[in-house]
Amino acid sequence: MRDCEKTIGNLIDKQGTAFLSSVDEAGFPNTKAMLAPRKREGIQTFYLTTNTSAMRTAQFRANPKACLYFCDKRFFRGVMLLGTVEVLEDQESKEMIWQEGDTMYYPEGVTDPDYCVLRFTAFEGRFYSKFKSETFSIG
Repeated sequence: MRDCEKTIGNLIDKQGTAFLSSVDEAGFPNTKAMLAPRKREGIQTFYLTTNTSAMRTAQFRANPKACLYFCDKRFFRGVMLLGTVEVLEDQESKEMIWQEGDTMYYPEGVTDPDYCVLRFTAFEGRFYSKFKSETFSIG
């Protein structure tokens, strides 16, 4: 892959769904479809919204290991990112990715105690395209 960040970034930006995996108490992976990240910094750091009370939030607090996956169904391509998740509840992080209409999920607005931000930080990835896979380092 010539320009890893550009190729992967373009794939990610075109997806409306991200698949986020956490690890449960028994050590098994748990995967959930989520809204696409609200913000990304290159292909290393991603910010997603979720509920503070969510099962996944508790799992990330107990074990920050995570996987973030994006799939381009049209061209049968995908990218898996391995990394860690931090649960952010500070006002600055919450305001950074808040969008109009989020009150549908968080009725009390940007200060809703059940609203938090997940910051995923990748260290490695694997890109699949044209029947081939390629592992790459990040950061």
